[in-house]
Amino acid sequence: MAKDEVQDPEASRLIDAKIESLADWRGAMLSRMRGLIREADPDVVEEVKWRGVPVWSHGGIICTGETYKSVVKLTFLKGASLVDPTGLFNSSLDGNARRAIDIREGEIVDEDAFKALIREAAALNMSGKKAR
Repeated sequence: MAKDEVQDPEASRLIDAKIESLADWRGAMLSRMRGLIREADPDVVEEVKWRGVPVWSHGGIICTGETYKSVVKLTFLKGASLVDPTGLFNSSLDGNARRAIDIREGEIVDEDAFKALIREAAALNMSGKKAR
């Protein structure tokens, strides 16, 4: 965690409430991905922005977690600068900065590859380098 980042217990409670309000596969998937984010980066800071969107940061935003009717979308703000050898990014592929992972009901996400993306995004943020 960067020295100016502080974990806000209220943000974590709001994310808990959001997950609980999704009484279907989306809540379970968002909870699972949240757990993987925390495993990959124990110093991650949870925030809530933009009308209730869960955000995970470390030296800057790593990713957001949005839920839609048919997908859970994890958007990495500097995703275009990350190495994604297993091809997890499957959405927002045309932009210069962002990349997203859209997860549909029943899909399985490569946990190791996802955690590697989280660690790489945090390292990029902490390096102070701009996204390419």
